[in-house]
Amino acid sequence: MSWENFVVLLTGLPYTLAVTGGALIVGVVLGIPLMMLRTSRFAVPRGVAIILIALVRSVPPIVWVFLIFFAIGNSIFPIEPLPAALVGIGLIATANMAEIYRGGLAAVHCGQSEAAIALNMSNWHRFEDVLAPQVFRVCVPMVATYAIGLLKDAAVASTIGVPDLSYQGRYVTELTYQGLNVMGFVGLLYIAISIPVAWLSRVTHSHLKRNAAL
Repeated sequence: MSWENFVVLLTGLPYTLAVTGGALIVGVVLGIPLMMLRTSRFAVPRGVAIILIALVRSVPPIVWVFLIFFAIGNSIFPIEPLPAALVGIGLIATANMAEIYRGGLAAVHCGQSEAAIALNMSNWHRFEDVLAPQVFRVCVPMVATYAIGLLKDAAVASTIGVPDLSYQGRYVTELTYQGLNVMGFVGLLYIAISIPVAWLSRVTHSHLKRNAAL
């Protein structure tokens, strides 16, 4: 593989990181209110959240991306490939992050919340000072695992024209007919991105666990 083709492949790296990181940020932020609805005491918002999460998670990522880019983009208002990919994959990340948060919240012993209530803490301070740090510690490994999976799901953005690693890999393969070398290198790039995420997750989790034990 020539240097020129190597550079072409690397031009897809920022787009892969943008789609993955952008969708993860959307999920991390919007997953919190969705989790609150999912764990609400009231049946109506809880039911709506359950149906929404099930609906979003049941449809493959490529279908959501196509719906947003082709259906909404052609029928309602034009939308560029990158924003369409961010919206579609971010929607899936929101549903999955809400379930991750819910699992983390369920892992915190109910006595923690009861003790905060006994100390007459407000709902906000109970969440901010007691529950959130423990939920965060529990969720870090799950979020990192999901981020690695999201990195692979983000490859569907190439199907609507986002020039990410998969898109550029297919382009160079068609140009050179060296599919094994080109796509093998693309796979190595995905692995190179995943390893630091997994390592950072372990370090962060160990640090938080050690501090919590103190």
